[in-house]
Amino acid sequence: MLQSMFKVDLFKARENCSSMPKIEFQDDYKSTNQKLEEKGRVCVTGAGGYLASWVVKLLLSKGYKVHGTVRDPDDIKNMHLKKLENASEGLQLFKADLLDTVSLSDAISGCAGVFHVASPVPPSLIVENYEVELMQPAVIGTLNVLDACLKSKIKKIVVVSSLGAIFLNPNWPRDRVMDEECWSDLEFCKATKNWYCMSKTLAESEAWEYARTSKLNIVTICPSIVLGPMLQPTLNTSSLYLLKFLKDGMEAADSGFRHFVDVRDTAEAVLIIYEKAEAEGRYVCSSHGIKTQDLVLKLKSMYPYCNYPKSFREEVPEVKLSSEKLQKLGWSYWPLEETLVDSIKNYEEIGASTLKYKN
Repeated sequence: MLQSMFKVDLFKARENCSSMPKIEFQDDYKSTNQKLEEKGRVCVTGAGGYLASWVVKLLLSKGYKVHGTVRDPDDIKNMHLKKLENASEGLQLFKADLLDTVSLSDAISGCAGVFHVASPVPPSLIVENYEVELMQPAVIGTLNVLDACLKSKIKKIVVVSSLGAIFLNPNWPRDRVMDEECWSDLEFCKATKNWYCMSKTLAESEAWEYARTSKLNIVTICPSIVLGPMLQPTLNTSSLYLLKFLKDGMEAADSGFRHFVDVRDTAEAVLIIYEKAEAEGRYVCSSHGIKTQDLVLKLKSMYPYCNYPKSFREEVPEVKLSSEKLQKLGWSYWPLEETLVDSIKNYEEIGASTLKYKN
């Protein structure tokens, strides 16, 4: 059924996400929050990924029993999960695919909560077959996860969306801070061929539609560009983004405004909105906004011998962003400098770069 749903015109499904109706919450949503088992059993999709690995680590440290979905539990790229503290007694890996509802149901069965983190992040905006590479796993995958949650009577689901589902909206007033009310415009995503933002926007909007009709208790979180040390052995897209400023020696880079958040802070935010009974709706998760030229200057002050861009050009205008709603739940974040230092130290440890620190 879900496969046939995907064949419907994706853009007509949400004609204008920027004017989506206000998300309404049923009283029974909060009552189900209060019934969550103390440090119960939860499932994390895409457990071997960058953010998901930190979510698994945090959950295990808090005493949760964790079901983690991965494509192959025996793949070497997932071995870091088995080395996490409390993993031997608290973590069980399941072979699952977002397009395979049976495997998802097996992993989710017996859990009280689900953290849907799995979603493809392309290394660049150019995606050859965006429907297969992005749309199907993001949109159909999310619906499949929610379908499995409904069957297993999951009490609460945290869906990790993205700032990409918020900020790509040319109609949003320039002088108005972007917050949870803003949605990326699907037609604009299509016109600019930003398939990643389109996939995250559509996946999140479909999740809210599913919640409306099924009464599933869902909250979503929209992180900005996630930086910080990696637990997984392979470089992820946002880590590559930072590395390119250190190593590529580009002739010219854009000096656009970017928003960042530490991966450890993001994992904390994910857990906060799961555990807090009052958490509802969408949450922007971002801590620092900075022009890329200023980011490079900051890096130069600490690592002066790297191969930085030779010049900068203005491209992306400043977008004001607010995480006030998340902060009201008690969320706080690392200083940007600490995130950068910890990231680069991690890159050195895994051999991703050879950098010198200026004392």
